Amino acid sequence: MPNSTSGFSKRARWLTAIVILALLGVGGYLLWQRPAKPQPPAAKRGANPAARNVPVTAAPARKTSVNIYLNGLGTVTPLKNVTVRSRVDGQLMRVLFREGQVVKEGELLAEIDPRPFQAQLMQYEGQMARDQALLANARIDLERYRVLLAQDSIAKQLVDTQEALVRQYEGVVKLDQGLVDNAKLQLVYARVTAPISGRLGLRQIDPGNIVRAGDATGLVVITQLQPITVVFTIPEDNLPPVMKKLQAGEKLSVDAYDRSDKVKLASGTLLTADNQIDPATGTVKLKALFSNSDQALFPSQFANVRMLLEVKDDATVIPVAAIQRGRQGAFVYVVKADNTVTVRPVKLGPIQAEVAAVDAGLEPGEMVVTDGADRLREGAKVQLASRNREAAPKGGDGARKKGGGNRKKGGDRS
Repeated sequence: MPNSTSGFSKRARWLTAIVILALLGVGGYLLWQRPAKPQPPAAKRGANPAARNVPVTAAPARKTSVNIYLNGLGTVTPLKNVTVRSRVDGQLMRVLFREGQVVKEGELLAEIDPRPFQAQLMQYEGQMARDQALLANARIDLERYRVLLAQDSIAKQLVDTQEALVRQYEGVVKLDQGLVDNAKLQLVYARVTAPISGRLGLRQIDPGNIVRAGDATGLVVITQLQPITVVFTIPEDNLPPVMKKLQAGEKLSVDAYDRSDKVKLASGTLLTADNQIDPATGTVKLKALFSNSDQALFPSQFANVRMLLEVKDDATVIPVAAIQRGRQGAFVYVVKADNTVTVRPVKLGPIQAEVAAVDAGLEPGEMVVTDGADRLREGAKVQLASRNREAAPKGGDGARKKGGGNRKKGGDRS
């Protein structure tokens, strides 16, 4: 019994020792496999990250004149657009124009068969000749009756009757004259002429067809291209200064651009403004006149319109890229003499293309950050990349060498 207890205790001590050794081995292995905590490069060199220079691009604020434009969307609208129709009924004999031809006012375009109107004219002229002869005879009889009445040879009633007959024939002759003039007018209408000067469209009917005065399509459409207008809209808030200049007799310059707003099509002047504001859109229509000597503007063409409202002289301007916006409004990063930046709130004026006018908050000559502002804070140190480029030779070799050196230094820092 003592031997059995002693053997059990000995085996228990061995098992306990084996378990402890296994646990120690596992713990040591895990400690050995745990990666070391990486140290940031700046910590290894003992450098301060806040002391790094942030590369930025800057540009100076400058004094210049700023053009203030009003932009609008417009449609090219001809001053005159006429559908040429026949004014008489008849067969179309000849078409004397080409499609797309530019014609002058009064130029012959087509001819309608004139023979029915010529026959009618002859009939009316013959009728008038007969009635004129009757009138002449009635007047002779009237003079004879008046002589006889003076001799007291006939009753006065005969003279009165003859005078009424003369007046009747005079009315008939006037009626005949009207019929003759109308027949001559039909002959004139048989020759279709251009009512305005302009460019012809596509022909709507071919020779040999019967045309009527009531035809809706007509023969052809003439559109005046020179001069031509563009009708465009501006917000109603911009109308007062425009009306003020129109009432003063000033000529506002208007430029028309293509659909991409890049190619300038024509230049003209503001002609007039509409007499009411569209309540649905809050805009008002304006009409500008263009000479269109090169026919760059075409009827119903879409156009982007820029109207020069005024020129602001001696304005302080900066690139639009320098403008930042925050809770307090617009601001810029100004580069100071020690190559640090400071936040400067600014009051913006008109913005045109890539340039913005600054009404307050900035002086001409001060450098503002145009690229790299997203990495800046108040008091940050910067390195002006623009100055390096300006100092490099224009040939570009020096700029490439300096750029390579900067990239090398950047690699060391990383």
